[in-house]
Amino acid sequence: MTLRETVISRIETYFDSGTMKSELAALVSYPTESQVPERKPVLADYLNTAITPRLQAAGFEIKIYDNPVAEGDPLMIARRIENAALPTVLIYGHGDVIHAQTEQWREGLSPFVLTEEGDRWYGRGTADNKVQHLINIAALEALIAVHGKLGFNATILLEMAEENGSPGLQTFCASHKQELAADVLIASDGPRLQPDRATVFMGARGAVTVDLIVEKRDGAHHSGNWGGLLADPAMRLVQALATITDERGQIRIPEWRPTSLTDNIRVALRDLPVDMETGPSVDKDWGEAGLTPAERVYGWNSFAILAMTSGVPEAPVNAISGKARATCQLRYVVGTDADDIIPALRRHLDQHGYADVRIAQREDDDFTATRLDPDHPWARFVAQSLTDTSGNPPHILPNLGGSLPNECFSETLGLPTVWVPHSYRACSQHAPDEHVLKSTCRDALRCMAGIFADIAEGKSPQPSTR
Repeated sequence: MTLRETVISRIETYFDSGTMKSELAALVSYPTESQVPERKPVLADYLNTAITPRLQAAGFEIKIYDNPVAEGDPLMIARRIENAALPTVLIYGHGDVIHAQTEQWREGLSPFVLTEEGDRWYGRGTADNKVQHLINIAALEALIAVHGKLGFNATILLEMAEENGSPGLQTFCASHKQELAADVLIASDGPRLQPDRATVFMGARGAVTVDLIVEKRDGAHHSGNWGGLLADPAMRLVQALATITDERGQIRIPEWRPTSLTDNIRVALRDLPVDMETGPSVDKDWGEAGLTPAERVYGWNSFAILAMTSGVPEAPVNAISGKARATCQLRYVVGTDADDIIPALRRHLDQHGYADVRIAQREDDDFTATRLDPDHPWARFVAQSLTDTSGNPPHILPNLGGSLPNECFSETLGLPTVWVPHSYRACSQHAPDEHVLKSTCRDALRCMAGIFADIAEGKSPQPSTR
């Protein structure tokens, strides 16, 4: 058998023997909730005890760093440099998870205990992101076991604060450029479009989150005595919000309408599936008219109201509240001037007579839009390797519909970025009953083993083409 075939055969045995299940169960058992302050010791323990010994056994040199910002959590760089003349692949993942939400899991399931039901493995982190970096590490190990080496250089960056917005990650990447220098980022996060077919995406939509606030006075006042005399901050706020989009959610702020939905991007998005077997149906009459559903979520901007408050919603009283607030978010693609998003909103509100609406930006929730040309050599290489392994070409997205810290790699480190996700869209990520499909995991192991074997055999772009 060829090297590729032998490595794929070995990784299939790794899965079929039950080894992957037991190793994933061990990772899931760490309650690495980065949004819970009491879990900070567990975050460090995950790197020190769950990951470090394994990567050291695979020939990686490990260093764990404090986060450069006080509220951040530790990061790990693991390097195996075999020859400076060979390609270097940077692999990223995160070991932290979202809130457990233990009480909301259905009977028989527990967030930090791996539970198998049919084709599903349940547990917090099974989809996001423990299973994803486990798959990539296991594929590297299989290549080393068969080949006696990687045949290229690999650097693994694991962070423990992604679910908190990756505080400090960009600063960390900027100050560790030498250790993180590479020819490409090949990383895994997020879902496939379909569980039985590989997906590749080369960037992500950006996100800007703001609070829009109307404050008229301290305290509430009786609606019978003061109704018709006091301006209602909730009414002012909803009227202001109604100017941002039309009745079907089409954005009315000109600066928020992107210029990047070009013909080649439309071709890349053609025929991509959006509907899921489980989950809500797509509203055909919502969003930008004239665009396909795939163009709306991957090639265009969207505005959403995430939450609104005025008064006491759980116990309303007969009173006009003194203030109202709405937390809003713009998801935006490349082709939007990120520096002008907030100023454009301010100009728009002022022009429509809503100077009393205050904008408070939530900078910790911001992500920058990024995108790599689908025709980039590394993107084409990964797509071809996935096709060779599975027999089907992958779904290719110029960018993910959601957001992740890709700018740390594409902008700060200056790398082409290719993401190969190992979950699927109905995995209950960030929700109770999070799970991953066993069949998708097995296929993902084969796919990553094929990619790494192809790089080892010199089929990938070489350093001279940086």
